[in-house]
Amino acid sequence: MDGTQTGLFEEGGQGDDEALSLGLYAEQAYLDYAVSVVRGRALPEVADGQKPVQRRILYAMNAMGLGTGAKPVKSARVVGDVLGKYHPHGDQAAYDAMVRMAQSFSLRYPLIDGQGNFGSRDGDNAAAMRYTEARLTPFSRLLLDELNEGTVDFVPNYDGSQEEPQLLPARLPMVLLNGASGIAVGMATEMPPHNLREVAKACVALLKQPNLTDQAIADLVPGPDFPGGGQIISSPEDIAAIYASGRGSIKVRARWHFEEMARGQWQMVVDELPPGTSSQRVLEEIEERTNPKVKAGKKGLSTEQQNTKALMLGMLDAVRDESGKDDAVRLVFEPKTSRVGRDEFINLLLTQTSLESNASINLVCLGTDGRPGQRSLRSILSEWLQFRTATVTRRSRFRLDKVQDRIHVLEGRLVVHLNVDEVIATIREAEEPREALMQRFKLTERQAEDILEMRLRQLARLESIRIEQELAELRGQQSTLQGLLDDPVALRKLIVKEIEADAKQFGDDRRTLIETAERAVMETKVVDEPVTVVMSSNGWLRARQGHGHDTAQFSFKPGDGLYDARPCRSTDTLLALSETGRAYCVPVASLPSARGDGQPITSMIDLEAGTRVAHVLVGDESQRVLLGTAQGLGFLTRLKDMHTRQRAGKQFINLDDKAELLRPLYVQEGDTHVAMFTKSERLLVIALDEVRVLAAGGRGTTLMGLDDGDLIDQWVTFGPAGLMLEGVYRNRETQRVLTATELQAYLGKRARKGKALALKFKQLVLRRA
Repeated sequence: MDGTQTGLFEEGGQGDDEALSLGLYAEQAYLDYAVSVVRGRALPEVADGQKPVQRRILYAMNAMGLGTGAKPVKSARVVGDVLGKYHPHGDQAAYDAMVRMAQSFSLRYPLIDGQGNFGSRDGDNAAAMRYTEARLTPFSRLLLDELNEGTVDFVPNYDGSQEEPQLLPARLPMVLLNGASGIAVGMATEMPPHNLREVAKACVALLKQPNLTDQAIADLVPGPDFPGGGQIISSPEDIAAIYASGRGSIKVRARWHFEEMARGQWQMVVDELPPGTSSQRVLEEIEERTNPKVKAGKKGLSTEQQNTKALMLGMLDAVRDESGKDDAVRLVFEPKTSRVGRDEFINLLLTQTSLESNASINLVCLGTDGRPGQRSLRSILSEWLQFRTATVTRRSRFRLDKVQDRIHVLEGRLVVHLNVDEVIATIREAEEPREALMQRFKLTERQAEDILEMRLRQLARLESIRIEQELAELRGQQSTLQGLLDDPVALRKLIVKEIEADAKQFGDDRRTLIETAERAVMETKVVDEPVTVVMSSNGWLRARQGHGHDTAQFSFKPGDGLYDARPCRSTDTLLALSETGRAYCVPVASLPSARGDGQPITSMIDLEAGTRVAHVLVGDESQRVLLGTAQGLGFLTRLKDMHTRQRAGKQFINLDDKAELLRPLYVQEGDTHVAMFTKSERLLVIALDEVRVLAAGGRGTTLMGLDDGDLIDQWVTFGPAGLMLEGVYRNRETQRVLTATELQAYLGKRARKGKALALKFKQLVLRRA
């Protein structure tokens, strides 16, 4: 190809209307794939609550006659029928979907009655499809009973040889009852299951009062109802807010009871687990806490791991999984001694295992218009009620058409019974009996065809009476059905009646308890006493009891020295700032004693790879500190604002490229100004009131303007007592307190460049006077 030719995928190709640029082709192909995943695999429909594979499994099993009273057949046979006729994908994917629909611990209301090993909540896989058998549950009739009554549209299958329903005519909002979970392209769904009776009441209430408030709906549907029970401890206000927005996270925990043993002993038995938690997982977490492994890159167990291990072994003697046929979940925890406080024992297990966790809610589904989106509880109920109204309307019209057709046929038969001899004679003598009947008795083609297909025994006198009785009954049905189609109020009453009837037949009591409670927090009892935290330049930490120690008496490893010795309380928290501006927390009570060299801070936190700790702070959480960079940016905050429970810390100071953190300043009571001295020996003093306070951290604002290449060398806060200069002046070590008149020369607004220092000190150090 020479340089003048235009490639097929080159932008602006000439001479071919079908040519596409590579970028446009890739974009179109990706969008097609995304839409296919969203609509064809991952997201459920708000109408019937099913994904395509689930809908096809149910339809195929219904077509195979696998109803409630049918004999179960091999799952492999069902999967083969589904793949061959409707779902040309992998057999394992179809079988996995089928298995989930049969698991009572996955679905609140299972749709398939599975015979054999269909897995367990501990993560055990189901047996191979050649070993298990399946049929439909009675509950699945809510999706399938009205399928052949003109309620939904049918579309061709993948090869056009069969037809399959576009949706199933759900008589209840399955998308809420059984929930759904899925990850599409650019969106995901996590819909929890709910109680049938509560959802039915909400549907009825919304039908009767379309303007029902969100709070009223939240009162009717107070929260999810998980198959395994458990307890929701989030407040009703939090749950209502999640339902209103369609997204959030609720706090859930296990449920337990105590069993009294001989000689005053007792044991705690967990019989309901929160969603997503298994007995096996809890046992693994306890093993991890009581027999911890050294983390990668560490030489030994961290202080936190050692403390947790000692705490667990000091309170927990044994744990057993006694789950079985009689008890789906039975986890037994035995305390070390009966003197262990029960509340303290429970709190330990809740904080150290998945017995308490979060359950995410993300109400994303496909609407009745086929568009995916996040919906509130109200919008899901409203859309489903619109679908149900349309379904019942189509069903009524279908039934009315059948009734009218039957009436039409029976009216034709009635003519026969009134003119039996004449009809027989006409049929015997006419060359074209159908046309002759239509002309002689004013019949339609449909009536004439029916008369010709009648059996002779249907001409009996009793048959005439039956026809008249059936006609009377059918005309009553016709009037009722026509009334439903003509009167929206009557239609709405019928829908309400059917919902209430289904709720009565299939509804059950709530399994998940909703009771607000505080989240369990692991609290270690610490004696509040004065201590001094000793920090070395290389990041080694230790704590010494009391205040007022002589720092000259502290010893350090060779090549190390004192960074700071800060008096505080044992209940305080030590904060470390990395050179990237990330904040880490270490409780002062967990620091080693001052008898040795201490312990490196890197063993107490999960420091980012390739970074190091730049500065360490400690003190009361209300202590104000000034944070800044050598490039002139800074802000005020408090120590409590930097606290985090994450060992990996949190980003608190946003640093520009190559920015260097200055040593943080403790702002004392009475401090009014901050002095900044640059490497080019310029001094600027600004009022602390001009420094911005950032409780959430950030980049800060410009405190001092700097020339190219210049940096702040040191800074200090001070009050009315003034600013002290220490250094060598005229070959003598000198201390000089600048008077208010002298300071006035260097006083300026924030972001100014300051003024060259008039006093030429060597080795200058700024201190508060």
